[in-house]
Amino acid sequence: MSKIGETPRFRRVVLKLSGEALAGSRGFGIDLDVVKHIAEEIREIHELGVEVAVVVGGGNIWRGVQAQKAGMDRATADYMGMLATIINAMSLQDALEKLGVDTRVQTAIEMREIAEPYIRRRAIRHLEKGRVVIFAGGTGNPYFSTDTAAALRAAEIEAEVILMAKRVDGVYDSDPLSNPSAMRFTHLTYRDVINRGLGVMDSTAASLCMDNGIPIVVFNLTKKGNVKRAVLGEEIGTQVGGEQHAR
Repeated sequence: MSKIGETPRFRRVVLKLSGEALAGSRGFGIDLDVVKHIAEEIREIHELGVEVAVVVGGGNIWRGVQAQKAGMDRATADYMGMLATIINAMSLQDALEKLGVDTRVQTAIEMREIAEPYIRRRAIRHLEKGRVVIFAGGTGNPYFSTDTAAALRAAEIEAEVILMAKRVDGVYDSDPLSNPSAMRFTHLTYRDVINRGLGVMDSTAASLCMDNGIPIVVFNLTKKGNVKRAVLGEEIGTQVGGEQHAR
């Protein structure tokens, strides 16, 4: 139930979390304090009546691209990355349930002892019943990123927006961590993202969002309350989609 004066702009969302976001300042592994913070942010929008699905990456545990460069078979490296996302999903599920939020993990790779297999209709039913659904295992296929998994799941469950949680407050024309003069965009079209290679998500994911008209909000996850601000429709971060051009 929404609080008085707080009407969400979006009623069903996909929150995309990178694996690195769960590592915090450590840069590797899982920082349980960070996971708790993320769970609290999710609970806040869940209490507004928003239906929340989460897609998690695995880069805090395994980097398939680096393994491939070292000589590992690409498909093998990608499958190992999918397993890493399942570990992250379980840690987030534990944190959410400790806060009293009913949660289900669904995996693209069948692992019945610890999670449900991904079934679209079941996922939608969980959302309708007020459960947070965490999608793990990417798309279940090598050569596709978890960004593409987020775009695919958002299209399948008819989510109204993808919330791309980052460690920076939007999309810049260069790396703001190394270039203090980097310019932040407030709005971008899908083609801006694809043609300019801005690093919001890979081109496959961006094309899928464009084809299905799924808007994207890129924002800083580390700032308390930002997930709620994004859901309420406040102008934070960078908005991708619509007719606006980069500015």
